[in-house]
Amino acid sequence: MLIVRELSLGPLRFSALARTDVLTKRLRDLEQHGIVERRELDPPSPATVYELTELGHGLEGPMIELSRWGMGLQKLEDVIDLAPSSLPNAIRVILHPPADLRATLALRSDGQSYELRIAGGWIEATRGAPTKPDLSLSGTPIGIIAALVAGESGEEGVEVDGDRALLEEMRSLVVLPEHLREEALAAVGGNGLVATAARTA
Repeated sequence: MLIVRELSLGPLRFSALARTDVLTKRLRDLEQHGIVERRELDPPSPATVYELTELGHGLEGPMIELSRWGMGLQKLEDVIDLAPSSLPNAIRVILHPPADLRATLALRSDGQSYELRIAGGWIEATRGAPTKPDLSLSGTPIGIIAALVAGESGEEGVEVDGDRALLEEMRSLVVLPEHLREEALAAVGGNGLVATAARTA
């Protein structure tokens, strides 16, 4: 599932997935089962990358639902140090968009950019910056999550650009276990989640 999670954002070189014997075997097994495929990039940056097949992309839904189930076992401290590469899928987990919402969201954190396209009740995430996003959020991963969960009071350290009405709508679509929402709001109401993250670093 970890490999599927990483490749759900787009192709990656083997070196970006970490070079281990266990990983090599898992990739080989996923290839044999038609979940992952190898592809050669064209010049000027020739390299072998791995990406999900159509069958592999079918695992994204179960992956997100499993993550939603797992939130019931998490505490705020478990997600304080969320990595930038985990941010897009974290947002896919907590947002429950309706079928009629269509929007493009740009995320930027620690020099990494991501595009989230919302349509048909689904969120597709890819690496790279969109050309014309409806809304852009820049900041630390936990800061961006706080801006979505806690409203304006959670925007400390987050740069917001674009459709504010869309941001408010997205906030209304956040679904969290009550204990996580209470912990997040309490942290924002105190010194802020950014300060909380700094203390745990």
